[in-house]
Amino acid sequence: MIEPIGNQYVVARPVYSANTFGEEHKKKHRHHKTFLDHLKLCCSCSTQKAKRIALSFFPIASWLPSYRIKEWLLSDIVSGISTGLVAVLQGLAFALLVTIPPRYGLYAAFFPVIAYFFLGTSKHISVGPFPVLSMMVGAVVTNVVSGASTTMESSNSTENNEMILEQKKLVVATTVTVLSGIIQLVLGVLRIGFVVIYLSESLISAFTTAAAIHVLVSQLKFMLQLSVPAHTDPFSIFKVLESVFTQIEKTNIADLVTSLIILFIVFVFKEINQRYKSKLPVPIPIELIVTVIATGVSYGFDFEHRFNVSVVGQMDTGFEPPITPDVQIFQDTIGDSFGIAIVGFAVAFSVASVYSLKYDYPIDGNQELIALGVSNIFTGSFRGFAGSTALSRSGVQESTGGKTQVAGLLSAVIVLIVIVAIAFLLAPLQKSVLAALALGNLKGMLMQFAEIGRLWRKDKYDCLVWIMTFILAIVLGLGLGLAASVAFQLLTIVFRTQFPKCSTLANIGRSNIYKDKKDYSDMYEPEGVKIFRCPSPIYFANIGFFKQKLIDAVGFTPLRILRKRNKALKKIRKLQKRGLLQVTPKGFICTADGFKDSDEELDNNQIEELDQPINTTDLPFQIDWNADLPLNIMVPKISLHSLILDFSAVSFLDVSSMRGLKTILQDFIRINVDVYIVGTDDDFIEKLARCEFFDDEVKDSIFFLTIHDAVLHILMKKDYSTSKFNFNQKKEMKSDFTINTNGGLRYREYQVPLETKF
Repeated sequence: MIEPIGNQYVVARPVYSANTFGEEHKKKHRHHKTFLDHLKLCCSCSTQKAKRIALSFFPIASWLPSYRIKEWLLSDIVSGISTGLVAVLQGLAFALLVTIPPRYGLYAAFFPVIAYFFLGTSKHISVGPFPVLSMMVGAVVTNVVSGASTTMESSNSTENNEMILEQKKLVVATTVTVLSGIIQLVLGVLRIGFVVIYLSESLISAFTTAAAIHVLVSQLKFMLQLSVPAHTDPFSIFKVLESVFTQIEKTNIADLVTSLIILFIVFVFKEINQRYKSKLPVPIPIELIVTVIATGVSYGFDFEHRFNVSVVGQMDTGFEPPITPDVQIFQDTIGDSFGIAIVGFAVAFSVASVYSLKYDYPIDGNQELIALGVSNIFTGSFRGFAGSTALSRSGVQESTGGKTQVAGLLSAVIVLIVIVAIAFLLAPLQKSVLAALALGNLKGMLMQFAEIGRLWRKDKYDCLVWIMTFILAIVLGLGLGLAASVAFQLLTIVFRTQFPKCSTLANIGRSNIYKDKKDYSDMYEPEGVKIFRCPSPIYFANIGFFKQKLIDAVGFTPLRILRKRNKALKKIRKLQKRGLLQVTPKGFICTADGFKDSDEELDNNQIEELDQPINTTDLPFQIDWNADLPLNIMVPKISLHSLILDFSAVSFLDVSSMRGLKTILQDFIRINVDVYIVGTDDDFIEKLARCEFFDDEVKDSIFFLTIHDAVLHILMKKDYSTSKFNFNQKKEMKSDFTINTNGGLRYREYQVPLETKF
């Protein structure tokens, strides 16, 4: 019963152990579903289920019939045109990161949008090339092709070598894209999209920042127009920098000046777009403007021949035929492709989640995996490379008024027009301009360095994950760096649970609230009772730490006390058998004269005997181990009679730790310390029962609902039922305990305006 009194409340209920609560409230026996039950449910079929599955695989069937043409179409058209122009330029720029001709970047900006239009669940993200993924694909391309390029050096024609090398790079890029798409599709069909949860926000932030540094370094050769050999092994970024600085005197000044001017203009106008986005009807399409101007200037002044700058070159209009993936490359790049698949999905899903929360509509992680997988398979088959969503491009689609993926479809139409009609106009465009445009999109990623200070103030572990992820991705490269970063992040989780912050609790405010003794001054701890809290799961890696912390909290080792008492018991038995020991109300009287019992070295069997429960049934008297023993037999005295373990934060217990926990409980029970466990759920107790945890010593009656239930039970058991808490305030809570005729203990809490003493 609960009675509110102002801003306080009065509670009156019995003291419950887990068993008595289940009996009184008629706990049901639940049947836990087995794997076979889940499999049957998954394989069952009905009309409603078939319809639901069909709609989940093709989300377009859900939202397109309800499309509001009058309200949304104009906004989607404006958004589609703006996004399409940005997609064209980013496709050309990011193709340089993949180390393939820029024209294939247009394919990567076109095909995934078509597939996502039918299969995606987000209304606002713009799928296509993403600099981090492009960099990862480029690293794989460089790694696979580097061996083949050595073989081709002995070929007849340099021009022929370049064509073969270009074709080889394209095959590798498209094969990796198809394989990463297959991985995403399989993960989505198997409904294991949860794999992305292993990439925390800190890890993704640091990884994308490191990838931005890799992109920056990789674009230096285009900005300076230097011939830099490819490096893919660990420390490759430092080798590239070394190669750049050793050739710095060969820099093409025209390319350098052009790229710096473009980079400055792009940064300035992007800042203007960000600051005045609420006042601008649409963001200023600065990438398009500078591209048109740079292309016109390069063509008008013939930069290619006058200044020997590197240009995009011939841009054939129309589509090239599909390409067949190389199965051998599948085997060589499976690990890299898995990383590309996971990173692509993680980035796309995180951006989609932001917009879904903002506009209040659901997204399906597994369906997003399927949509991205099909998009990548489709794109790779038509000579494109792996994509996800570029943050800037999605921002343009959303900020210009995009309502649905109709805007994405219209952006693909813009890319299509460029591919089939006007791509040739981009032939005079300098590659250094594309490099500058690629770097212009990295500002948001590079600004993530500010995360270090924020994370340091909030969570040191997350800050450490950020720093280590960044270092590992820089030093080892993006592929190995991602794997090492995930491993390090999981290691920090293990470290946190392996060394939990255990604490000793005490009563505060003379109520049913128990807090860490170190945090408050006015605390009450019942005499002879220790309350110990473990705030993490208990498993094989931390059971030893848990045991040591518990021993530190109680102040003694129970096994040592048990052995000391059994040793003393053996000596007392010897004295009693020889008739040298008399028991009086005041204690023991030993009549032995010169009795000696040397401490002989014990063998294993004797040590095992000392670890057994203390048995005094053969003696005609009871031994008080806290009293003085005969012949100055020394046994450590302990005042603890009850130990409460707060397991409210212990979510699971594995078999290894279960054995260790049972040993700990037995050690305390054998020295007459009652142990109680509180706060566990029913599944926890049921698992212990299934694993045969309970026996004659450790019984299932040790479980109580709350700490206060256990404390009240102890007070009643120790004849403290008529005692009352001591209050030092004029008006505070009082706990009143009464023993009912049915044997149950009830308490109630109410206001007393008087000072009382316990």
